[in-house]
Amino acid sequence: MNNFHWESNRLFCENVPLSDLAGEYGTPSFIYSTAAICNRIELLQGALESFDCTICFSVKSNSNLSILQCAASRGIGADIVSGGELFRALKAGIPPGSIVFSGVGKTVRELEYALASSIRMFNVESESELHLLSSIAERMGKIAPVALRINPDVDARTHQFTTTGKKGNKFGIPFTDVERIYTYATELPNIQPLGIDVHLGSPITSLEPYREALDVLSGLIINLRANGIAIETLDLGGGFGITYSDEKPFTPVQFADLIRPYIDKLDCRLIVEPGRYIMGNSAVLLTRITYVKKSYGKTFYICDAGMNDCIRPPLYDAYHAITPVEKTGTAPAEPVDIVGPICESSDFLAKGREMPVAHAGDILAVMSCGAYCFTMASNYNSRPRACEILVNGDSSRVIRERETWEDLVRGESLPGTG
Repeated sequence: MNNFHWESNRLFCENVPLSDLAGEYGTPSFIYSTAAICNRIELLQGALESFDCTICFSVKSNSNLSILQCAASRGIGADIVSGGELFRALKAGIPPGSIVFSGVGKTVRELEYALASSIRMFNVESESELHLLSSIAERMGKIAPVALRINPDVDARTHQFTTTGKKGNKFGIPFTDVERIYTYATELPNIQPLGIDVHLGSPITSLEPYREALDVLSGLIINLRANGIAIETLDLGGGFGITYSDEKPFTPVQFADLIRPYIDKLDCRLIVEPGRYIMGNSAVLLTRITYVKKSYGKTFYICDAGMNDCIRPPLYDAYHAITPVEKTGTAPAEPVDIVGPICESSDFLAKGREMPVAHAGDILAVMSCGAYCFTMASNYNSRPRACEILVNGDSSRVIRERETWEDLVRGESLPGTG
């Protein structure tokens, strides 16, 4: 996260001290770095430029309109999993021809919306979805371009809740059923089979799962073609890992080197769907310590951000580095639990973390919060969601206003009031 750096004992986002941003916008706040986002996109584009490749940003990782517009302005498409994400992507200016629709539970309304929008491709997850899509497309007088999402039974070597390509997961079509269902797809009216799709999980820090999947997919594509079924596109999904603590994830260049022999042999168009890789280390969550509490020999830093803002630690036991935004000399370290205000014992950002002695009012930065933090945020305990701030050089702007208490009840009504 070199766009978040120290100068004179103050942590900066690009050219702006985080303490100044906390003072201007309050806490909790998500602070994004434009330079970090652009740098990650450039690294991906540079590594994959020799392929016929479309990079489709995973909207589920961060769906803010300004973030999506930033991606669109740099030629990035979108990987969506809902009608709401399609609405956001189109509103942000992402061309429909650069949008792929994934997800196991697409509704009739969502399929109709995507067909009417003329998106690039549907990543179909089941035989029943394929049948429904065909009937809707026929009724609408549309042709639905599809790839079948394959479950190759490959272990992504990540958390069990974010592994999506193993037998027993809800995602994808069993490998043993693919040829039969692909043959069925070619017989359906208004279906245009284009490709094969796979998504193994996230975050993945080793190239080996991709190698295993490509070994499986290569043989499958060759067999399909031998049976007269044209496969022109291979969607390898996303899941590219980042450094949260001491991980050493593969680079885009290493990924490109791995897939090159396979793609060259198969002569396929390529789609990749990174989200975390672009956004994860492009933002921090600022939170203020409300109380320092001593209890039964433990120290708690009770903060104004909690699991409603960043649910990854309690949900996945995920690690996020946490640091004061200002260093104060040689303050001793002590093990503390950094917790939020939510009425759950699972409401924590870190447990037993060695931290400099801090005080009520101090600001902490929770690092690597650009992906799967705000998009998973909630209003639990009727807490308004945080604001989102985008920094560009020495300037900053609000890209999502902090919710108010009035926002919490917008759309609700009392008996007799309509």
